[in-house]
Amino acid sequence: MLNSVKKLLGDSQKRKLKKYEQLVQDINNLEAKLSDLSDEELRHKTIIFKNMLHDGKTVDDIKVEAFAVVREAAKRVLGLRHYDVQLIGGLVLLEGNIAEMPTGEGKTLVSSLPTYVRALEGKGVHVITVNDYLAKRDKELIGQVHEFLGLTVGLNIPQIDPTEKKLAYEADITYGIGTEFGFDYLRDNMASSKNEQVQRPYHFAIIDEIDSVLIDEAKTPLIIAGKKSSSTDLHYLCAKVIKSFQDTLHYTYDAESKSASFTEDGITKIEDLFDIDNLYDLEHQTLYHYMIQALRAHVAFQCDVDYIVHDEKILLVDIFTGRVMDGRSLSDGLHQALEAKEGLEITEENQTQASITIQNFFRMYPALSGMTGTAKTEEKEFNRVYNMEVMPIPTNRPIIREDKNDVVYVTADAKYKAVREDVLKHNKQGRPILIGTMSILQSETVARYLDEAHITYQLLNAKSAEQEADLIATAGQKGQVTIATNMAGRGTDIILGEGVHELGGLHVIGTERHESRRVDNQLKGRAGRQGDPGSSQFFLSLEDEMLKRFAHEEMEKLNKSLKSDETGLILTSKVHDFVNRTQLICEGSHFSMREYNLKLDDVINDQRNVIYKLRNNLLQEDINMIEIIIPMIDHAVEAISKQYLLEGMLPEEWDFASLTANINKILPVENMPSLSANNVHSPEDLQSVLKETLSLYKERVNELNSHTDLQQSLRYVSLHFLDQNWVNHLDAMTHLKEGIGLRQYQQEDPTRLYQKEGLDIFLYTYGNFEKEMCRYVARHLGVPENVQ
Repeated sequence: MLNSVKKLLGDSQKRKLKKYEQLVQDINNLEAKLSDLSDEELRHKTIIFKNMLHDGKTVDDIKVEAFAVVREAAKRVLGLRHYDVQLIGGLVLLEGNIAEMPTGEGKTLVSSLPTYVRALEGKGVHVITVNDYLAKRDKELIGQVHEFLGLTVGLNIPQIDPTEKKLAYEADITYGIGTEFGFDYLRDNMASSKNEQVQRPYHFAIIDEIDSVLIDEAKTPLIIAGKKSSSTDLHYLCAKVIKSFQDTLHYTYDAESKSASFTEDGITKIEDLFDIDNLYDLEHQTLYHYMIQALRAHVAFQCDVDYIVHDEKILLVDIFTGRVMDGRSLSDGLHQALEAKEGLEITEENQTQASITIQNFFRMYPALSGMTGTAKTEEKEFNRVYNMEVMPIPTNRPIIREDKNDVVYVTADAKYKAVREDVLKHNKQGRPILIGTMSILQSETVARYLDEAHITYQLLNAKSAEQEADLIATAGQKGQVTIATNMAGRGTDIILGEGVHELGGLHVIGTERHESRRVDNQLKGRAGRQGDPGSSQFFLSLEDEMLKRFAHEEMEKLNKSLKSDETGLILTSKVHDFVNRTQLICEGSHFSMREYNLKLDDVINDQRNVIYKLRNNLLQEDINMIEIIIPMIDHAVEAISKQYLLEGMLPEEWDFASLTANINKILPVENMPSLSANNVHSPEDLQSVLKETLSLYKERVNELNSHTDLQQSLRYVSLHFLDQNWVNHLDAMTHLKEGIGLRQYQQEDPTRLYQKEGLDIFLYTYGNFEKEMCRYVARHLGVPENVQ
């Protein structure tokens, strides 16, 4: 197997694999020596390694013996011995890369190796899983090995309180789902004191099923939101109005990017219906926003695919797992638009208070690595975004699964009938069958076709992760038929029941090509684990969603030259090239969209880093607030001067009355110099005229240094002003992002526009925060009676 893998690798990866093989030999050479040690002597190795690192040795210096120690501990505690290929996987992870290991190769055990080594540095290691169930399972299993060796292990899940979270993060190794680590980061940056923060600086993370976390979930940012007032009646009205709009006439919809916009006829229709002159006027901005969200809810979101209605509530569905995403809602009024569409009670609209993309969160880790069975197809993205290399790891035993050619039918009905016949054929043989579907709706469709043939099956439909794992684990039993969304129960191996090996193993049926080859490969990989027999086949139709969304026009042309038999099976071979080509186009489209969104978020990320750095400084108990405020006074005066001393106007045209009034609010002095066109001809003149006044006022502010209570008050007030301005800023950036999309027709680069205008908004936000702080100090010092 090692030689067959080498054929797939480039020269640099071949050299690395050869290096890993030598290191594995070195690790194996220590096995006999370590097996002679007592438990206490083996555990004492942890102290020795920590001392070596403290004295200047590096992780590379200790990794060989440390890996050997973990393997010996796993043998004693779990009765499991790491295979050589698992040691190779561990070495890949230790170097901050991705180990591609097929299902059943023991990735969980592999993670025990690098987590132990990096945890010895005392800075914390995070192990990221795709759900809470797997985090608990892996912590309980692998945690035994690490605790045996003297390390502490924690679990970070949403249900625990802040005190427990802090303890979990203080552990040497912490297990949890990626979104919860991200939300904790955001919450820490909303804390009102250092004691409320739970995380420590990031060090090293291993992400299990890394493609699911960094690719599939990357399109949905992490958002913490507060309540925002909204108009319930307007939501219902827009939902009613939008039903009369016609595709292409009143709006355009791009199924590829799931984006919608109004045509000129659509805009005119809105203006007529609401009796307004210009929808784009500032006073109608809210109406436009509600209408565009109503349109998106109407055309881009499908019930039982993107969401379900349960107990009179909209519950979002993860399209990759088919699971309901508890506690998640759409932002910016889109969730309310869906509720109006379905005639449900409108919940309060959320306003973003803090957000970050999955990509920018995980890029904060100095060292990041991951494991998955399918990453090679996305290697370019992993390398470009995270600077990670994908390394295929040899399997312990050869893969003998038979992957049959796809069969393509003219209609969906013909396809599902063919699936039913295939199920009947293999079910009569006693072979277990796993049917992978794209959505809850599709899984229920398959179930109806099987019901017609009285086939007994188990249906995984938006179950909990634990229920999924239990059901998936039994999917290898003789005669079992399981219908599940493609990603359901991921992380749980399907073990063949008694007698199934001789029958040919698990048979996997795909009912549609996913928009990524990677997810199709994951479904195939359910069969044939650890050298087991098995087979897979995909049943497709020209009515499949991917083909309709990404190749509608080409499919119409192709349809004319296709030949099919009486069952609807397409006999023309070029249909397979068409499907493969469409899937590649689809992958490219999704990658481009993720890349575009990341470029936009990079703009906010730079701004976020500035705000969060300042915020963390403000949380320091011993911070001198006066030293922070003094420079703000100069900045505030400069900002006000730019606001009123406008270029392109004569000094006589400047509004000196408003200029003076605003400066008085931050410089409450009794003898404010008179400001007019006589003595101020430029912003520099203003600084000169106010020089003495500024100096005297700063002296008054400096006298507040000794007021301890005021320092505390200023710290809390500054946090409040900063947070409020940041919330408003995020709102403004959201509207800018929407507007940028509308202006692409002007042939301007949307990313450059977003960067330029986003910077202007940020400078305004930061300047407004500084002015608010200066006004607060001015009010405390007391504004003279003549200054209001």
